[in-house]
Amino acid sequence: MVSWVQIAYWRTRQGLRAMTAFLRPVDYQIVAEVLTPELLALFKRMRASEQHHCIRVMTTLQEWGCTDPDLLTAALLHDVGKARYPLTLFGRSAAVVITAIAPRLAERWENGEPRGLRRPLVIAYCHPEWSAQDMAAAGASQRAANLARRHQSENHRNSADAEEDRLLELLQAADRVAG
Repeated sequence: MVSWVQIAYWRTRQGLRAMTAFLRPVDYQIVAEVLTPELLALFKRMRASEQHHCIRVMTTLQEWGCTDPDLLTAALLHDVGKARYPLTLFGRSAAVVITAIAPRLAERWENGEPRGLRRPLVIAYCHPEWSAQDMAAAGASQRAANLARRHQSENHRNSADAEEDRLLELLQAADRVAG
């Protein structure tokens, strides 16, 4: 079980990375080795902090020996749906805090239009589906889009495709490690 101290540490580290992301150049060359030009254009829609995060997820998977192109594509684009409605660091933090201290409120507010106080929660909840839609429209494989769609899912079992389930578990683990 993960402690609140660990979560606070991870989130603080994540926040500091986000605040300083503009200082570090994004390595588009390693991204272009995995993504088609259309998918690379989609990747570039994300904020620098999200691009850095997605590259960390991909390189973590590669360090683990993963080479599946659908998995690596999903790693690079699993958060691209957030580009539809960019959030400030405060907004992202608000979604995390509200979900942690008022999960029932978060559940009630996670659907609908991303406006007002519910905006961060709607984006946090809906971005996996938006990512999958945008990926499919840009030519990603169905499996890569499905992995992005399911990257926040707690249900790892999809009896129709055991290999996709295995890849999903890897994506989720790398996403946690990459923070």
